Amino acid sequence: MSETTSAVEGPRRRDIASGVVMVGMAIAVWWPAFTLGAWGQLFFEQILTVWAASTAAFVYVLTERRPAGARIWRAFVLLLPSAWILLMFALNDESADLFEFLLTLAGIVAVLIGIPFTLWVLVRIVWPDFSASTSRRTKGLIVLVVLGVALVSFVLGLNQSRFLTCGDFEISGNSQPPGCTPEPVDSP
Repeated sequence: MSETTSAVEGPRRRDIASGVVMVGMAIAVWWPAFTLGAWGQLFFEQILTVWAASTAAFVYVLTERRPAGARIWRAFVLLLPSAWILLMFALNDESADLFEFLLTLAGIVAVLIGIPFTLWVLVRIVWPDFSASTSRRTKGLIVLVVLGVALVSFVLGLNQSRFLTCGDFEISGNSQPPGCTPEPVDSP
């Protein structure tokens, strides 16, 4: 292999890794953002998926061989979904509406922060040198793309009645969101 070919492959490999991370994170955030827009809530499987991944990453972060100071803040953020689930157990039917609203808001924040942060920690676990070999500009681009996909997905969820029908949701195994467009009636 020539020197020119190996010099090109180094940056290309980093670009491919960045692309994989960007696409993977975008895939992970679009559905929760869409459901938040379409139904006004996150579904339990999304919350529990984030909880499972963040709990596994939490255990890894606590046991990795690094100074404790470098791990504590990551471990704390990875506990957000677990803290929210524990708070939900404390919530009872007689809770004040404001408390329930704040808990729901905390859950949404935990998931919206938890998904990209958990994914980032998982990327660093799977590719330890990804962060070191990726420029700030590329990291910023990844964050902007993932946030952009999440925002557009949320807006698409809010406007689902403009391009999806109730039948689209039904056939996919989802419940019909409020305001979905009924199927057109065929005329005989």
